[in-house]
Amino acid sequence: MDGYAPPIGGETNHMACNQAYDGYMDARAAHDGTSAPTVGVPGSDLGWTLGVILRTWHEQVEQAVADVPHGIRGYQILSVVGHNNPPTQSGLAKHLQIDKTVMPYVVDALEKADLVERRTDPKDRRVRRIVITEHGRKVLSALEAKVRAAEDAVFAGVPPLTRQTFVDHAAHLAVTIHGAKPNLDPCIAVLDALSDPALAARQRD
Repeated sequence: MDGYAPPIGGETNHMACNQAYDGYMDARAAHDGTSAPTVGVPGSDLGWTLGVILRTWHEQVEQAVADVPHGIRGYQILSVVGHNNPPTQSGLAKHLQIDKTVMPYVVDALEKADLVERRTDPKDRRVRRIVITEHGRKVLSALEAKVRAAEDAVFAGVPPLTRQTFVDHAAHLAVTIHGAKPNLDPCIAVLDALSDPALAARQRD
């Protein structure tokens, strides 16, 4: 699947979603200010709301990290190894919920691009850890700036206080949910949005 389809099932719900959006836009057009009206979106639900936000985020960030092998997934790996003690490949796969049979392909691509390298653990030579390279650090720094700009675009027109309040509450909810179910795949609801055609092709081979 390309992109992300909001989690609304059935043609009836899809039509209701479109009608809700049209109603919202009509209300906004009738509003005499530049900000969105305070009324809700009739007929919508949390899934529709999150789907719209997620799709926009994905489109913006995907473009920002387009030059990284495996896109967003590659960026996630680079970010983890760039801000933490060097993880093992299996530990990294578990942390990011990437299949252990798939992870080697991603690390191989990042290593080929001189972004990370596999190093033998000095405390246990049987273990190899994923370490970011100096080139990788420079690339990560540039990517993080691009991602921040991409996220600014997602929140374009939203007052800073509103943005911060939303992010704080969303983070609190995510931590609460993950704390209650620590084994829950945090990416399970966005697999379509974060799908990686290159990895899917590997799995089919």
